[in-house]
Amino acid sequence: MAKTVLVTGASAGIGKATAILLAQNGYNVYGAARRTEKMYDLRNYGIKPIALDITSEESIVNCVQQITNEAGTIDILVNNAGFGSSGAVEDLSIDDARYQLEVNLFGAMRLTQLVLPKMRANK
Repeated sequence: MAKTVLVTGASAGIGKATAILLAQNGYNVYGAARRTEKMYDLRNYGIKPIALDITSEESIVNCVQQITNEAGTIDILVNNAGFGSSGAVEDLSIDDARYQLEVNLFGAMRLTQLVLPKMRANK
């Protein structure tokens, strides 16, 4: 039976390439991103696009719940969603810095908290 993988940030770049590579190697892949319309082409590889706003608790819970309902479990999590800001620290607004931490740290952490117990139970 194929292992189920959730790849976040699958709408572009490394996340998209990772999702495609995993699907080509027989994994059951869910590609997650805020803009599902950017992932329509992933269906050609058998990847299931799923909406995920990594800064929203409701969105994270719904994403994990949908995959669990459809596939039974999430065996592998690729926490790829994220972004970087550049420039001088005095030019970066605190709101932008907080949002970056929400995406890159707290969102990834919360998603891991939700899937890790089942992963451990499944060894």
